[in-house]
Amino acid sequence: LASAKAQGPGPVQALSQPALVPTPVPHSPSLASAQSQGPVPASLSGAAGSELAFVQEPGDVVALQEHPLLLRCQVEGEPPITISWQRDGIPLGNNSGATLMPDGSLHLGGFPNRHAPQGSPLASAGVHEYNCVAQNRYGRLVSRRARVQLASLSRFHQHPESMVVEQGGVARFQCLIRGVPEPTISWEHNRTALSPANHRFTLLPAGILQITSVGQSDVGTYRCVARNIAGTRYSQEAQLPRVLLSHPHPRRELDLSVPVFGCVTECGVTCCHGDLNPFLLDGRSIGVEGIQVLGTGNLMISDVSVQHSGVYVCAANRPGTRVRRTAQGVLLVQAPPEFVQWPQSVSKPPGSSAIFTCVAHGVPEPRLIWLKNGKVLNPDDNVRLTHNNSTLMLAAVTAADEAIYQCVAENSAGSNQASARLAVAGALQLPPAPQGLRASALSASAVRVSWEPPAAGDLPSIIGYVLHLQKKEDSDKWGLQEAVSKGTFEHVFTNLEPSTTYSIRLRAYSAEGASQDSPPVHITTMGSAPAALGFYTKVLNATSVRASWELPPQPGLIQGFKLFHRKLPAAHFEGPLLLASSASSFLYTDLEPAALYEIKLQAFNGNGDGNSTARFVSLRDALTADAGMWSLGKTLYRNGGVLSLSGGPRGRASLL
Repeated sequence: LASAKAQGPGPVQALSQPALVPTPVPHSPSLASAQSQGPVPASLSGAAGSELAFVQEPGDVVALQEHPLLLRCQVEGEPPITISWQRDGIPLGNNSGATLMPDGSLHLGGFPNRHAPQGSPLASAGVHEYNCVAQNRYGRLVSRRARVQLASLSRFHQHPESMVVEQGGVARFQCLIRGVPEPTISWEHNRTALSPANHRFTLLPAGILQITSVGQSDVGTYRCVARNIAGTRYSQEAQLPRVLLSHPHPRRELDLSVPVFGCVTECGVTCCHGDLNPFLLDGRSIGVEGIQVLGTGNLMISDVSVQHSGVYVCAANRPGTRVRRTAQGVLLVQAPPEFVQWPQSVSKPPGSSAIFTCVAHGVPEPRLIWLKNGKVLNPDDNVRLTHNNSTLMLAAVTAADEAIYQCVAENSAGSNQASARLAVAGALQLPPAPQGLRASALSASAVRVSWEPPAAGDLPSIIGYVLHLQKKEDSDKWGLQEAVSKGTFEHVFTNLEPSTTYSIRLRAYSAEGASQDSPPVHITTMGSAPAALGFYTKVLNATSVRASWELPPQPGLIQGFKLFHRKLPAAHFEGPLLLASSASSFLYTDLEPAALYEIKLQAFNGNGDGNSTARFVSLRDALTADAGMWSLGKTLYRNGGVLSLSGGPRGRASLL
């Protein structure tokens, strides 16, 4: 079973020849939201340009080392329009290594080597998917996913093998290599490029070389050459050392018990190779348009389409006999989703029902997903999805249902999206979503948030704002809400946790209700030195003490520990002894019996040393009878002496 991808019309194409955009682009200072000025405002029922829609969506692209990339996104609709981006479904922040350009395009910096630096857009050297997100007062729209890959060219998985062929026979060499984008394959004879114009040489896209009517001029070395934008690789050389003189063979049956028919698909060209001819499609002779036979029994189909799918059969007759054998293969041509029915924008009175219909064709059958203002829409009491999600019905609509609804069609060949807006006639006139939300970290526990003042026409209706703050990893939980007055356009959140990423969004309120959420911003508070940890000591014998401590609840808050000790009444500590962040105990041995020690623990990270915790330990009366007795970690001072309290079933106190 072979599969190919057919190119479909519309804004979404399957990845064929990936685009590379190394052109330098102007610098934009931060990845905040950008606003594009669209056409003049228009009503839902009338003028063109009122609907929020993508004029240009980002496309699949291959990143080349030391070259920047530009993912383009162009939107039309009623201004102001805010554009932001997501990577792998997560909003991009200012520290993502990407830059939002003034026109809404996303600039990804160059990558100096195959292993991109930590924090850069392709740090994992794998595949990332980017979405452009557009928003205006009517709702939010999410583009198709654009796949970004780092160009690569692997080592050869298969090298051509040497062989000996009879004169007039067929020689066949094969190599196998992977790359992004798919490499082109050529061949060299004695390190000189083979000419494809020679009808005896058949070069197949899958890395196969066939030489028919082999003669003495074909003796020598052969190697495979693979090229793409990531570079060039040469295979090991295979020998065709000599050509044997042909001689009669005893008559034998034609053996087709092993597969002699195979299909491979590379760059839209399907080549089926075997020793048989002619070919049949679903039992019918194959037409000649776009199909040709290459060399000995190779079928090439150019510009494959869904109509080329089917069962291909090649048949052979032994000359001079009635012996006939056949072999077959199945070709499945994949096609990205293409809409045959789009959802239409509607205006409905409150309490009525709204229905959107979306039908898409593709191979394999596309899966349909509905979004409301960019978020996945799940069925509930008022939302119903029927006919394999092709029909969306909203029952008893209210002002809260006013939004942009998207139908997203996806299959293994690609994705496509179509959108429509629901307006609720006679609904409350709510203020537009606030624009230009920005955040900056002030300290380990405080961040400042600011936003743009509303347009002059919207200002009288606004009575205030409400900020919503929550930890980024707790997106499904309620967070903190703080209200500010209508004339205030910045706010400082305090009492936050250090080194923690927060998600912040903003709503404007009028007397009739709340606006849509602003696009969220993400901000990470500054780090702080570690807090003091729970610290314990345990006397093991007259010369040994084990110190142990609690690890922080979240890994990464500390980089290690410092451990100090001193024998009283010495004034200075010995140490520090540096321990890894994963360590939770340390064993002191060879201590002086009957001595009094002070042991001190301090955690540290990139922001400095935390507060220390100290414990006093007396070895005067070694606790040998019960190895399970622990120090309670409390010390009392009385008349200048130290009273050490020990716990356990037979705990005792001794004045030192």
